[in-house]
Amino acid sequence: MGHLNAGYMEILKIGQRHTALVEGYSSEGYGVVRLDGAVVFVPRAIRGETVDFKIDRVMKTHALGELVRVQTPSPERTAPDCSYYGKCGGCDFRHLSYTEELWAKHRRVQDALTRIGGSGVPVEEILGAKNPDHYRNKCQYPVGPHGETGFFRARTHQVVPVDRCLLQPEVCDRTAQAVGGWMKRYHIPAYDERTGKGLVRHVYVRTNRRGESLCCVVVNGRKAPREAELAALVLAAAPKTVGVVLNANTKRGNVILGDQYRTLWGQDFLMDTLCGLEFKLSVPSFYQVNRDQAEVLYGKALEFAAATGSETALDLYCGAGTITLCLAGRVKRAIGAEIVPAAIRDAKENAERNGVKNVEFFCGDAAETAAMLESQGLRPDVITVDPPRKGLSPEVIASAAAMGPGRIVYVSCDPGTLGRDVKRFAELGYRAVRAAAVDMFPGTRHVETIVLLQRENS
Repeated sequence: MGHLNAGYMEILKIGQRHTALVEGYSSEGYGVVRLDGAVVFVPRAIRGETVDFKIDRVMKTHALGELVRVQTPSPERTAPDCSYYGKCGGCDFRHLSYTEELWAKHRRVQDALTRIGGSGVPVEEILGAKNPDHYRNKCQYPVGPHGETGFFRARTHQVVPVDRCLLQPEVCDRTAQAVGGWMKRYHIPAYDERTGKGLVRHVYVRTNRRGESLCCVVVNGRKAPREAELAALVLAAAPKTVGVVLNANTKRGNVILGDQYRTLWGQDFLMDTLCGLEFKLSVPSFYQVNRDQAEVLYGKALEFAAATGSETALDLYCGAGTITLCLAGRVKRAIGAEIVPAAIRDAKENAERNGVKNVEFFCGDAAETAAMLESQGLRPDVITVDPPRKGLSPEVIASAAAMGPGRIVYVSCDPGTLGRDVKRFAELGYRAVRAAAVDMFPGTRHVETIVLLQRENS
């Protein structure tokens, strides 16, 4: 998208009202309209609707509009079922049907692969969730200045107090509110980002298939007042809690977790089952937040890997070893790599717990580990990658391609960086031949994608 020219500035005057047809959706889930070629994103506008809107902000490449009136409502428009919708920044699609949400996400992935990735690979399908509510097994609540727990308002760090969230299990909300109640009862201050003072920063809760939970309270220090009372209040609110942990994060910035943990009560891990395997999860271990859809995602990843039992597989960004251990049942040898030491410890324990013998794990940066294994002569038949939202570094891509695997299975949580990386892989001889999307995050604009990259001469 190029810069807006001077002619558009007359059209895009802040406060000016317009009427237009909504053509589709932006990557943030906003409706897209055009005014003589100028692009305007209108929140809560739905494809096919004619809407009245006014210009709210003008940026270099587009403008942002405010929805004033819907002249012809789409049949896919629904009344939001959450009283916090539009206030907290959690959900993006509660004003439209789930069918339309899936269409928007499928189109977003296809556009990213085509326009950014320069690939002609079709996105074969988007696999929707059977249960689009209460699916998150990891919940992170920022704490407001008076001990209120909730979520940040969109594009701010202002906490919107939330009693009940439709994306989280109820036990997580109860746990967060118990921590807030502890703060109010004992006058324990919340952390203030601006000054770096105060104590409680976040409440972090994991849950498992059995309804058990692990509570972690993130504080700006090494200890907290009334720790025994904190544990007691959490247990009273959530009796199936298996542990209460204190995490010390004294660094300024947006990173939620610090490096030091101390168990106040119970244990510092949670057990869960995924794809028929049992996993131990410590607080920092990466684990897909939607368990049911993770099984769908990994099933599709295994399909793309097309293992026959004789292969060597390398899994980068392996977390607690979920994909690695699933792969191990299909290949001769599986290797996982992850930079978080606690996650690698969990991965090794998970392999032992599940009796998986043909797997090994390395702790280290993905680029350095891939380069080390490549220099040692490792030539895997298949590589799987599941990186964070920022995607792969050029060094990881180069090392992965240098190993010469026949197939690379790329699992991505960001279509934009996926498209960029697909283009980089193509320059090194790896072409996207299959793609599918999985709705791991119903209600939000986020979507998971799996792409199979194949070596062109294989």
